[in-house]
Amino acid sequence: MLFNSHVFIFLFLPIVFIGFRLLSRHAPLDVAIAWLVVGSLVFYGWWNPAYLWLIVGSIGFNYGIGEWMGRRAKAHRKPLLIVGVVGNLSVLGYFKYYEFFLDTVARLSGGDLVAEKILLPLAISFFTFQQITYLVDLYQDKVEDHNILHYMLFVVFFPQLIAGPIVHHTEILPQIKQSRFMRLYWGDLAKGMAVFSIGLFKKVGIADQVAGYSTPIFDAAASGTAPALIEAWMAAIAYTFQIYFDFSGYSDMAIGLALMFGIVLPLNFDSPYKAASIIDFWRRWHMTLSRFLRDYLYFPLGGGQVGNRRHFANIMIVMLLGGLWHGAGWTFVAWGGLHGLYIVANHGWRQVRPCEPGILEVYLGRCMTLLAVIVAWVVFRAEGWATATSMLSGMVGLNGVTLNYTHFAPLNALLPIGDWLAAGGVRFDIIPVFSGGKQILLFAVLLGIVWFLPNTQELVSLHRGRKLQAAAKAYTRRIDWGWRPSAAWGVVVASLFLAGAYSLGGTSEFLYFQF
Repeated sequence: MLFNSHVFIFLFLPIVFIGFRLLSRHAPLDVAIAWLVVGSLVFYGWWNPAYLWLIVGSIGFNYGIGEWMGRRAKAHRKPLLIVGVVGNLSVLGYFKYYEFFLDTVARLSGGDLVAEKILLPLAISFFTFQQITYLVDLYQDKVEDHNILHYMLFVVFFPQLIAGPIVHHTEILPQIKQSRFMRLYWGDLAKGMAVFSIGLFKKVGIADQVAGYSTPIFDAAASGTAPALIEAWMAAIAYTFQIYFDFSGYSDMAIGLALMFGIVLPLNFDSPYKAASIIDFWRRWHMTLSRFLRDYLYFPLGGGQVGNRRHFANIMIVMLLGGLWHGAGWTFVAWGGLHGLYIVANHGWRQVRPCEPGILEVYLGRCMTLLAVIVAWVVFRAEGWATATSMLSGMVGLNGVTLNYTHFAPLNALLPIGDWLAAGGVRFDIIPVFSGGKQILLFAVLLGIVWFLPNTQELVSLHRGRKLQAAAKAYTRRIDWGWRPSAAWGVVVASLFLAGAYSLGGTSEFLYFQF
């Protein structure tokens, strides 16, 4: 079931929300929680009921290991922790990487290994990592709530189940014991609906529309058609905006939905294209995944508290595995390795120039960071090495240059510019899905939005009274002209929602559903 679908918005969500609010008012806490758990399992099983056994079995396995660990002294918990982590990674490895492993072995050995096609279960990467954090935190005596029903809600809560954010138990379980969870606060409901509506418009009003400029060219490259300079750059830039608004839209919708139920999720997206360095980019993009990789992989490897060589090796290991987490393919590994090299170079530059950058250097860094990210997205998006190579070759002009001759017709009447370009090797033809000024203007507008406008958490300040949520405090800034429950903002939010709902006919999955 998709957030951007009629069945979710107009059927599932109203039923689950109204039922939860009635039960939270007239029934014990655990009854209301059980309603949410059942609703979340229905949400998950809507895609493929056969895989309900997988998520329920995963919950049972991890909760059982956790209970066993909790009854033992800390000195005797480590073997159980190892069993739990290995068990989780084994299941993830089978469903996500088994085909990839056999295919790689077959190519290296020249053998004929053929793996049975395995349908990747939705959200397996997310709920696996989430439960690993639970086991590690329990091992470190950071878990206080051991209620099975509460644990199930922590894992399957539908706003964050499919594509994150990856939450810690300490960010969910304490909240379900607070009065705001069991009582309807109209401010939370209004704010949640506003954030959801903004996210819905980002997804269907921007991301899905921009996809029309990137998908045909990437598909053509995958089928063997080499894109020329302009087509390759247009597709790369379009995909850069597509994945930005797609993932940003999902993150907004997840946070907004959770807030409607009285739960504040951690921020997962903080204007990453405003980053002036690649290090800053990874503090803003998929923040909860970066946090997981930092806390449970980078720090245990030694982090930055080692020599340069070891530090840079740690960065590469983390980024390569982070790339592999996104997908079972060497292009994903290459994407992670490319970002690893970016980060290593960024650390090296900081050692050479440790002083604070000036305003000009900040904007130059922002441009260079975005350019590096665009190049990496091409590798990320490509279906294989051949597609990635073809796209990157086109971006550096190795596939030639194709222009639409009609763009030069007025000037050509005065000066033979088109003829001069043709003599220099430029081809003139109709460029698919590219008419020139329209797309350039669109990209300029989108760049202005991501660089200069406030993001959702800045616009809709995600706080409750005087107490900011710890996850939002470091990233949320109050602005005087931000959202507030007023008639004017009601019109704006309603317009965004209606515009998004109007475009729901051709619903598409969120890009991060693939991972």
